[in-house]
Formats: sequence, structure tokens, C-alpha cells
Amino acid sequence: MNPQGSALDIKRIGIVVGGGPAPGTNGVISAAAIEALNAGVVPIGFHDGFSWLAQRYTDEQHELSLDEVSRVHLDGGVLLGTSRTDLTRDPEALDNTLAALKKLHIDALVAIGGDDLVRSVVALEARARGGLRIVQVPKSIDNDLWMPLPVPTLGYQTARHVGVELVKALMEDAKTTGRWYLGVAMGRPTGHLTLGIGKAASVTCTIIPEEFPEGSIGLCDVADIVEGAIIKRRALGRSYGVVLLSEALVERFDPREVQELQDVDRDAQGNIRVTEVDLGRKVKAEVERRLERRSVKVTLVDKTIGYELRSAPPIPFDAEYARDLGYAAVEYLIAGGSGALVTIQGGEMQPIAFRDILDPATGRGRLRAVDVQTEGYQVARDYMVRLGPRDFEKVDWVARLAEAGKMPVEEFHRRFDKLAMAPGAERPHS
Repeated sequence: MNPQGSALDIKRIGIVVGGGPAPGTNGVISAAAIEALNAGVVPIGFHDGFSWLAQRYTDEQHELSLDEVSRVHLDGGVLLGTSRTDLTRDPEALDNTLAALKKLHIDALVAIGGDDLVRSVVALEARARGGLRIVQVPKSIDNDLWMPLPVPTLGYQTARHVGVELVKALMEDAKTTGRWYLGVAMGRPTGHLTLGIGKAASVTCTIIPEEFPEGSIGLCDVADIVEGAIIKRRALGRSYGVVLLSEALVERFDPREVQELQDVDRDAQGNIRVTEVDLGRKVKAEVERRLERRSVKVTLVDKTIGYELRSAPPIPFDAEYARDLGYAAVEYLIAGGSGALVTIQGGEMQPIAFRDILDPATGRGRLRAVDVQTEGYQVARDYMVRLGPRDFEKVDWVARLAEAGKMPVEEFHRRFDKLAMAPGAERPHS
């Protein structure tokens, strides 16, 4: 990983994008290409991630020019296209990719992607045995690739910003029409994006997988929180609200409870395609069933917040961040560096060796989950409207909640006492 050598060692640098689109990706491509050109190195952009290289095709690439990349840093989408091709799932794919890169005389590679891509680039560097320098730029709207906090992954801040604007409109509509929205926010397998959107927009409550103990999460567990939030808002005189659910909850549902999980498609990395499981509809149906049984009239609407976030034009933060990352990646390669994730910490480039971000159990990048023990998470919880320890401290308030839910106090306790003990629940009064 230690830099050594010079620009003369590198004549052609490849740029490849893996995983889903994320705002700011074009900025990395642009900055990397410009810095390569400034150093007298030819930048080669590979089309559609590793998909063509894995088949040993060498035509799906082109030399990037200054005119092509100079103004794309503010554009959404991905100039080169992307794919989720996993080079480690087929030894032939790995050999084909290395052979194609050698045929094209690629000396170094800038790989832009998240935890799924780590496995491929680590395997590719190992197979090259020093014949190919590789760095990765951390790109993911999920903000889940392991890096020291508070360093974000590229694209997260823009995705959160766009998500907040969408949710603000839902919140206004909920208030205007007196209805409830169940929003399912993209992001797996962690709840960073859901929590980030919900906290910034100050939605009624968010539900993420990290707040549950290890093991399976039941549909009933999620429905309990949503139903409890609706009851509490009714007790406070409000008949509307917005709840954000993390799509990552689906990955921890018991397949026996959610029939679709038994037959759901998986992506190239073997991950459940969580968008194919209609989480919002299932939670909505369960909560409606409970409330209708007690004649509690509530209008529930489920809404998915997903693909709108991925290819949006980057906000200034990500536009600037992308340029820093692209520049740093090429500078590191030219200086002789390899085998590292490029990060910007305190305004300076700090490489993190692949061995430090690789999860030995999965072979993928280590994940950074939401830490529900932090004060930052606690602030989010304290400002949510959902049942917690404080709601069970006073008898008259419990009675009011039970009345709002049209149930006897004893039934209210049976149904919701467990929420007072949930991990990460709001702090009781001191």
C-alpha cells in the first residue's frame, strides 16, 4: 500500500463503476480523468462496470477527453454506466477481466463503488500479483461502507437531501388530508439513509433494523411500532403523520412469515432484492386490520422512496467531495499506491488498506451499521412520536392512550409494554 514509483510507471489508468448509481459519481470520473491527463496519463473509461471485462471483451471502453468530462461533475447518473458484476463468483470472470486489462495495457485502476465492489477489486489485485495498481473510491447512497465516522460515502448526502424534499411534501399532504403515509426508504442492509432522511425532515418516526435485537424481525414488531405511533398522535390530537421504514428490515424478516422471501430474486452478490417485497403494503395491511377491528378510522397510504435518490444531480457537498476523491485516487496511484480505499479525512487524503475494510466472514466490504447507543441516534429517537418508557410512567396518560386506541387499559399494556423496553428507546425522565 505504501506509495512508491512515479508517474512514468503508469501510462494508462482505467476507471470503472460498480454497484448502484449514486450522486457525485460523474464528479469522480471527471476529476480522475482530468488529473490523469494533467499527469500525462491516458484515462480509459470502462462501460457498464466489470460486466464486459468479465467476458474478456475489450471494445466496451473509450479514452476519456477533457471536453467530455470537464462539465459532467454536476450531472446525475453515471457517464460510464455501472453493473453489479461480481468477479469472485466465477474464476473465469476474474481471469477474463485481468486478461482484458492487460490486453488494453491498463497499468492502474480507479474502481468506484461500495461494499459489494470491495470483494471484486481485492480479488483482482491479488490475482494481478503487483501487475495492476488498484484503488477504490467509496460510493454508496447507503452510507454503510466501513470508514471512520463521520466520513460519509459519496452520494449519501445528496440522496438524503432529495429524500428530505420528497418527505416534506408527504408531510404537508398528510397534514392537509388528515392521512398517514408509510414511506419505505431505500438502503440496505443498514438504516443510515432512512434515519438520515427521517431525522432531517423530522418525520413522525423512523424504523430501522439496528434498533432490534439480533435475529429475525417479525412483521408484527414493525406493525406494533406504527400502530403505537398512530395511537400516540391521536392522543395528542393529531390524526396524521409520516412513518419511514427502512427497506433493510425485509432482510431480517422470517421467510415463513413473509411468503415472498422464499422465492424472491437475488442480485449478482446474492442479496435479496428487497424492492420486490412490498414492505409498505404488508405493514399497512396489518395495521389497518388491527385498527379496523376496533373501529379506529385512519387512512394509510404506502409510498416507496427509492430510485429517485440514486441518479439525482449532486448537491454542492457531493460535487466537491467527488472532485477531492477522484483527484486523490489518481494522485495515490501515480505515487505508487495500491490496494486501498481512498478517503478524505480532515481535508486530507487518507488511504485505508483493503485488508482493513474486508470482512473475512463474507469476503465483502465491512459494513458500518447505525450505532443506536450514540447521542446522535438518541436525539432522533427523542424527537420521534412513538411509544417509549415515558408513556408508561403516568396512569392518566396510559388511560388516554388506551382511549385513543379504543382498547381497555389492560389490553394496551399487553400489546405495548414491550416497546418501553426496546433497545434504543427514548430515555426516561431523570
